[in-house]
Amino acid sequence: MELANSGIKGKARGIFIAIRNYLELIRFSHTLFALPFAALSAAMAWAETPFRLRDLAGFLLCMVFARSTAMAFNRLADREIDARNPRTAMRHLPRGILTVSQVALFTVVCGVGFVLSTLLFLPNVWPILGAGPVLLFLLAYSYTKRFTWLSHFWLGTALALAPVAAWVAITGRFDGPPFVLAGAVILWVAGFDVIYACQDYEFDRQAGLKSLPVWLGVPTALRCAAILHAGMVIVLACLPLVYSRLGTAYYAGIIGIAGLLIYEHLIVRPTDLSRVNEAFFHVNAVVSLGVFLVGVCDIWIL
Repeated sequence: MELANSGIKGKARGIFIAIRNYLELIRFSHTLFALPFAALSAAMAWAETPFRLRDLAGFLLCMVFARSTAMAFNRLADREIDARNPRTAMRHLPRGILTVSQVALFTVVCGVGFVLSTLLFLPNVWPILGAGPVLLFLLAYSYTKRFTWLSHFWLGTALALAPVAAWVAITGRFDGPPFVLAGAVILWVAGFDVIYACQDYEFDRQAGLKSLPVWLGVPTALRCAAILHAGMVIVLACLPLVYSRLGTAYYAGIIGIAGLLIYEHLIVRPTDLSRVNEAFFHVNAVVSLGVFLVGVCDIWIL
């Protein structure tokens, strides 16, 4: 009996470690970056059209599977680059914690899961029709830094697809509000990705990889990131012009978001990049959640 219990515990522990490794591989906790903007778009859509539990399930599953597919594929595509970069050499593939075949299988399973999840939106056929092109666009990002500094904007557009896709999946229509929200996401993500890329300036330059810091230098790249984030605030402020349910509380929240972005740029300097992770992971998570909360409060509570 003791041997049997010990075997069961060993298997359970092995399953737990495997799940943890896959979640760490795709940085599952960073789903907070994209999910709140898509969730705000969904909340805006449900204020215009009847709520269905199937739509909620489809929205959540599509978000998780799409992001997991893209992140796992990125780790596969960049595994040799990651192994040479001191900052990323401890990731799962370079260290051998997970094998290429394991991550490839995980990528395929998540990709299939994403496509199947779009069936929950039927009879709306737009999600299933768009599933393939969306996945291709997400996966293509992994190769962009090999040939263009516009990779930051490609990433921003990849995340910006989420609010548009959520709106179209729920309403079946292509309307203005999610595209305005998507514009804000593109500027926001491109801005913080430029900040994040600054810490790899030396490695990327030597490896022949493309980024705004490599092209313009770190000081100018950080100024460009600040301009992009200023643009994000302006675009967010324009959202009530095309979606009238947002008002005073939303505008007050946008002022708070602007303050957070100013703080983000104050703590990252060309001569001191030691707080990039704080700016990237902590401040931007609050920005994303903040936009969602003020928007939902204005639509559904106030």
